[in-house]
This record gives sequence, structure tokens and C-alpha cells, in this order.
Amino acid sequence: MHLIRILLVLRHSVLSLSFIALLLGCEANSNSLPSSKSLPTEKVASIAATIKAKYPELSSEMRGKVLNTVVASIDNMVFVEGGEFDMGDFGWICEYDEKDVCTWPCGQEPEQLCNISRDGDDDFVHPVKLSSYYISKYQTTIGEFDLFFTAKGRELFDAEYRGREDLRDRYAPRLPTPTKHWQEAKDFCKWVGDLSGYPVDLPTEAQWEFAARNRGSHILFPTSNGNLDFGKNFPIEGEGKTFVVDRFLPNPLGLYNLSGNATDWVNDWYDKDYYKKSPIDDPQGPESGTQKVKRGSNYPEAPLSAAPIVRRWPDNPDEEAYYPGTGFRCAVQTGNSLK
Repeated sequence: MHLIRILLVLRHSVLSLSFIALLLGCEANSNSLPSSKSLPTEKVASIAATIKAKYPELSSEMRGKVLNTVVASIDNMVFVEGGEFDMGDFGWICEYDEKDVCTWPCGQEPEQLCNISRDGDDDFVHPVKLSSYYISKYQTTIGEFDLFFTAKGRELFDAEYRGREDLRDRYAPRLPTPTKHWQEAKDFCKWVGDLSGYPVDLPTEAQWEFAARNRGSHILFPTSNGNLDFGKNFPIEGEGKTFVVDRFLPNPLGLYNLSGNATDWVNDWYDKDYYKKSPIDDPQGPESGTQKVKRGSNYPEAPLSAAPIVRRWPDNPDEEAYYPGTGFRCAVQTGNSLK
């Protein structure tokens, strides 16, 4: 009986190894797979097989780059435990030191606080309850976006400008990628999802704010400590260009550059009165509209107008060009473990 059990265990082990070997095949003419901080080898092998089946015309080297990007995209996801918070412009003391921000409500009654942002479309503070999800610690980079274009057989954006010496720095691979169309941002996230097997998409507006506010905390700036420590967690005024996506200290959840670099597209259509009719549970935004919502801020703005955490950006989903400062980060729309 003991011998039979041993033989059965050995048979199961051989079959498991054979399955993994079948998935690997001769992918990328290599026996190695990228290491992952969160995914088991079997899952990485499965993603590799999906990429090979979907893109047989790509070189093995290019498929390897796609695999590395997809695995890194999932590894860079930060789990955000769901919860309840009051979404919108909850107000702040009228005079404050941005380098040493007081603790809300700064000794004032909430109704005596001044608005955080100048816009009125975020003034209606309303309860929101979110399910757990994941959101990328980094904004999508030009290098990742270029690979997406290549895999899809598309010419790289701004190809006619990339050879110019005076513009070369604008297309460095670790900069946040600009977008011309909101749909491109959504398509990139969906592409990562299709290849990885996870429900990857843009975050909703509520998910973005909840994560930027450290799960809904009353903080003024989405930085490492809620203050503006210029040169350490926020750019010095007047730098005048985007910077690499991991340059500054992250916020307490581990998210980088939520302000001062590039804005983030989110999934929602824009309606200036949406907060007044938003459902409590997992709001998805209006069903339709003419503008999409961006959150965060971009580099040309003055720090105090750029950094506040509750401001909404309505913008056209289709622009005339790939403007630096309009970026995005992806999310995984599940609270289940990524494995």
C-alpha cells in the first residue's frame, strides 16, 4: 500500500511538471521566465502561453518584453481594502502652511472651513462605500505604452518627432505616458487584463480618491506625509516638465506621484452634479456624457492649485495631440488575491 501511494504521488508530480513544461514550451527560445513578486510560476507560464497564442507573429524577444510588462503591471498593483468615506470637498482651514499642514479640522467646526478646491462640482460631500480593489502604484510609462502600440501593430505615437534632438528627452521610457484619447488608456488596461486573466481596467473616480486619501482619510495633499516637502515628495515650482514615475516618496498606501506630474484618467463620465445623485455602493459615474474625468494634477500648475486632493478635471476624451501631463494608471477590479 505504501508503495502504491508513493507511485501515485510521483505520477502526480510528473504530470504537474509536464503541464508546466507544456505551458512553457520553447517560449522566447528560453527556458526561463521572469520572476514575479506576487504570481506563482504556473501563472507566469500561463500568461506566457496566452501571449504566444495571441501574438504568434511577434518575435520571441518582443513576446518576452510583453510578458515582462504584463507581469510587472500585476506585481505593481497595491491592494486597497474597501471601506466607507465621505467623498468630496470636505474643507480645510482657510490659512495653512503647506509644509506643515494641520490635522483636520484644524480646531474649526467643519462648517467654518474653506473649500479645498475652487471648483464647485466637488462641493457636495456624500457617503461612498467601496469594495476592495487594486490600483497601480505607478502611472503607465511611455515604454509600456510603446510596447502596447507595437504589439497591436500600430506606429508609435509622435513617431515623426522622436528623432529630434530637442525633443528626445520628452519620450524617455520611464516618464508617464501622454494620451491623445481616453480610450487608449482604457484599452491599455484592458490589454493587460486580457493577457493576464485579471479584470484590469481604469479605476473609478471614487476608487482614485479613496486611495489618494489613504482609504478616505481627511488629508489635504496626496503625498508621503500630507504636506508639500518640495524636492522630496513634490516637485519644486518651475521645473516645467514631467518626471519619472517613481521619483518621489509614495503616499502611505504605496502610490507614487498622485499630483504634480501628470493627471490620471479614470473610468467615469463627467457630470458636474453627479455627486448629488451618486449611489453609495461602488459608484461608477454617469452612464454617458461628453467629457471624461481626470484626477490629480499636472506639472505646469502652481503647487497649491496642483496638489489638493479632491479636485475633479472634466476634459474631452479626444484631444488634438499627445500632450505631456495627461496620463493614467490601471486598477484591478477585484478584491480577490492575485495568484
